[in-house]
Amino acid sequence: MIQLRSRPVARTSFVDGYFHISRRGSTVGREVRGGLTTFVAMCYIVLLNPLILGASADITGARLSTGQVTTATALAAGVTTILMGLLGRAPLALAAGLGINGVVAFQLAPEMTWAQAFGLVVLEGVCIVLMAVSGVRERIINAIPAPLKVAITVGIGLYLALVGLVSAGFVTRTPDSADSTVPVRMGVDGHLLGWPILVFCVGLLLMIVLVTRRVPGAVLISIVVATVLAVVIDAVFHPAGWGLVEPKVPARIVASPDFGLLGRIDLFGGFGSAGPLTACVFLFTLVLSGFFDAMGTITSVAEEAGLVRDGKVEGMGRILLADGFGALAGGLTGSAPNTVFLESAAGVGEGARTGLASLVTGALFTLTLFFTPIAAIVPAQAAAPALVVIGGMMLAQARRIPWQDIEISIPVFLVVAVIPFTYSITNGIGAGLIAYVLVKLGKGRVREVGWLLGVLALVFAAYFAAGSFMS
Repeated sequence: MIQLRSRPVARTSFVDGYFHISRRGSTVGREVRGGLTTFVAMCYIVLLNPLILGASADITGARLSTGQVTTATALAAGVTTILMGLLGRAPLALAAGLGINGVVAFQLAPEMTWAQAFGLVVLEGVCIVLMAVSGVRERIINAIPAPLKVAITVGIGLYLALVGLVSAGFVTRTPDSADSTVPVRMGVDGHLLGWPILVFCVGLLLMIVLVTRRVPGAVLISIVVATVLAVVIDAVFHPAGWGLVEPKVPARIVASPDFGLLGRIDLFGGFGSAGPLTACVFLFTLVLSGFFDAMGTITSVAEEAGLVRDGKVEGMGRILLADGFGALAGGLTGSAPNTVFLESAAGVGEGARTGLASLVTGALFTLTLFFTPIAAIVPAQAAAPALVVIGGMMLAQARRIPWQDIEISIPVFLVVAVIPFTYSITNGIGAGLIAYVLVKLGKGRVREVGWLLGVLALVFAAYFAAGSFMS
């Protein structure tokens, strides 16, 4: 009797099966290498986010502790990136979003307490989660014209660059006087003076070279080099003008995390401090900025990773849900809304294709919790170049705007110009939406506006009107 021997069935490990490592053409080694590369490319946010949030005071004059914000930033990035890996199963890393953290620092905080500002961030996360599970997100995407979405990114890029130049002292405010002709100037009296400015210029030039050469971790390397230079200069020459953070080596590098901001939120207090209308517009700005930035990043990184099938991102629902929880976690920890970082593409370039890479990145962020004293060394002049360079990179999106169409270019220009010129992302979005609706109505194209976009324009019109009546 002849016995037929069946072929052994190929077995995959639980990790391989859960993350679809083999199916996506990757290996565990590539995922680990990709996760490490993503961390190196974006861990500068642990140093940069505390400087951005720490540069502003809330309505009571209180400022955030650098150590506490650093802990919150690392904690939120670690937790949300691990969640993305387990739930979204995609090589996408999250951390406090650049640009949107500027909204929290320079727009929300001056109008309310920090606890109330982070409460609005939590509400933003709740809104994004609800939109992700209800399908409302798609309706909003369809309502906002694509060129205006791009314009928001471009405007925020200019805004970040201006914040970086001002925080470094490269751009300063011209004193009010009868003979003053411009609102801002370069340095002091039109000249760049002092050692701190030299640190900024060296860091900026180095970062430009490394970024254009596509060196992995270019931003982090530049910040570290500029910080070391600042420490040496401070020790030798003891110059003034560093600002809030002086580059002095702390007594110890390793320290216990300071979770002082964890859970310190006031969900609805901001509506009383800033006023219901202003708080609603702030909340809308948070949702809009985080929402569309994440959508663009997720799509572009997923495309590069080969995760797009028939025009749709594989597991998009789970990815959007994890992104929504990222914003929520940012508020609960006190680090600003967390969103998907474009630097995730660095890990994809190293071979990452699955959520296992995100687990590696998240674990490395978690380890940084024990090295928070390092953040107290970094002066604004060393970190500010990142704002300028990243802002410049965001401006590259302007190529997607049809500038030849005047019906689009004027509203887009208002968004791009008003955001940095008024130091307000909210003002820029509002000005652009109102202009777009008026242009379409003026040409009799009511159907191109839609009821949802019309409502949003009315909300912004009420916001601007309320400000004038309250003054």
